[in-house]
Amino acid sequence: MSLPRTPGFRLDGKRALVTGGTRGIGLGAAVALADAGAGVTIAARTARDIEAVVNQLADAGLSAEGVALDITDNEAVKAFVGDVEPFQILVNSAGTARHSGFADITPADYAAVMDLNLGATLFVSQAVVARLVASQLPGSIIHVSSQMGHVGGPSRAVYAASKFAVEGLAKAMAIELGAHHIRVNTVCPTFIETELTAKILGDPDFRSWVLSKIKLGRLGRIEDIMGPIVFLASDAAALVTGASLLVDGGWTAE
Repeated sequence: MSLPRTPGFRLDGKRALVTGGTRGIGLGAAVALADAGAGVTIAARTARDIEAVVNQLADAGLSAEGVALDITDNEAVKAFVGDVEPFQILVNSAGTARHSGFADITPADYAAVMDLNLGATLFVSQAVVARLVASQLPGSIIHVSSQMGHVGGPSRAVYAASKFAVEGLAKAMAIELGAHHIRVNTVCPTFIETELTAKILGDPDFRSWVLSKIKLGRLGRIEDIMGPIVFLASDAAALVTGASLLVDGGWTAE
C-alpha cells in the first residue's frame, strides 16, 4: 500500500491577477500569492500606489508587476487581459462600502457599491475566464466576499446585498465553469483591521459590538486571510469549488 501524498500549496509558474492589490486584503493576497511562487500582477487605480507596492515586493525577492486600471471600465479590462498571457489565478479584492441606514440609501450609493463589488467582480472574471477557456487552461477564481454575504448588519443593506450577490455569482460560475476545470470560490472575512476600517472600529461602542459577535474574541488581521487565499489558489483545493470559506472567527456560527 502506498501512502497518499499531501497536495502542494506552491504556485510556481502560475500567473495571478489581484484587483485592489495595493492595500488591505488585496495587498495581503498579492504578498501571499507571490510568496507561494506565483507571478503577481496588481491592478488598481493609482499608478503611484502600484509602483510603491511592486517595488516593495521586488525588494523582498517576490515576482510582481502592476497595471493602473479602472476595473469598472469593462472595455479597458478586456483590452488589458486580452493583451497579456492568461491569468490562472484571479483574486477579486477591489471593493467599497457606503454605510447608512436603510431609509437613507441613495441611488448614487447603491450604484457605487454594486458597480464595484458585483459588476467589476463579474466582468473582470469574465475577461480572465475567456482567456483561460480559449487557452484550455485550468484556473482558480477567488472573490473576496464578506461574512455580510451570509448575515445582515445594521446600516449595511447595500453592502450586504452586494456580497450576497457575489456569493450567488460564485456558485453559478462554479456550476458553469467546472467543465473547463476552473474553480470559483469566495473568502468571507469578518471585520479586518485595515486603513479602511480604522474609522468605524475606532468607535468604542461599535468595536465592542463587533467583538461580542466574534467568538474568538479578536478582530481579524490581514494575515488571517492570506493562508485561505493561497489554499484556494493551490492544488490543495483541487476539488473545492462553489464554496464559501468563512474567516469570521465564528460570527456566523449562531
